[in-house]
Amino acid sequence: MSDQADSQKTCLAPTGDIRRLLEIMRRLRDPETGCPWDIEQDFDTIAPYTIEEAYEVADAIERQDWDELRGELGDLLLQVVYHSAIARERGLFDFEDVVRAVADKMVARHPHVFGDESREKSAEQQTRDWERMKAAERASRAEAGALAGVARGLPALTRALKLQNRAARVGFDWPSREGVMEKIVEEAHELAEARAGTDPDRLEDEFGDLLFAVVNLGRHLGLDPEAALRRTNAKFTRRFEHIERALARTGRRPEDVSLDELEALWVEAKGAEGRKDEPDASNDE
Repeated sequence: MSDQADSQKTCLAPTGDIRRLLEIMRRLRDPETGCPWDIEQDFDTIAPYTIEEAYEVADAIERQDWDELRGELGDLLLQVVYHSAIARERGLFDFEDVVRAVADKMVARHPHVFGDESREKSAEQQTRDWERMKAAERASRAEAGALAGVARGLPALTRALKLQNRAARVGFDWPSREGVMEKIVEEAHELAEARAGTDPDRLEDEFGDLLFAVVNLGRHLGLDPEAALRRTNAKFTRRFEHIERALARTGRRPEDVSLDELEALWVEAKGAEGRKDEPDASNDE
């Protein structure tokens, strides 16, 4: 059987073998017989899709849609395969190098599982040990600063949280939640002052400072700001769709009615959600 026939057989075989996906990507990227769109892609053009797929994984988990999660995890895996294929073509590394590197890292960072360290320590202590090992790795790469290695491409809320966590580990942190609350009030006042002025740069700075302070409060409360905002986005979407459905029953749209009526429907949507959370009294004996 020819190499082409072997490749075709591998690609079309209904298996979950990772070699199948790697061969599919190789065929897609073949400069002579591959897909024109796939051939044109590089690290920079694929990176946005990688970020998007990671968010779609998080969204499926939040909605507890496990069938969709299976598909989204596959899409995210495809991104790893894609970047690895581009790297292989450039002589940088390949998929096996990626797997080897992360496997070696997991073994090295879990000496209490794969080595002779005791497993008798808390999850908090394990987190401290993990961060200590990560700091040593950064130091070996000449990344000496406490904030070194926090990716600039992260979503801003997530990056703010990571920067604050890093600073807190070296003692730069508010001693209490009350101090953070006071900082939020201070930043809100400064934003109001900037709003009264004419400097757009200062207005953006003060708005950013307020967001940063709110992220810090979430950290002190043990909350992930990205997860909290995603939850609020979902809640807003549900309630606004309730408004649209209510208006559609009378042949109207949100832009056709007053703000007072929209607000009344919003309150109705909130009440409907509250009733869903209440126990069903008809089932009481």
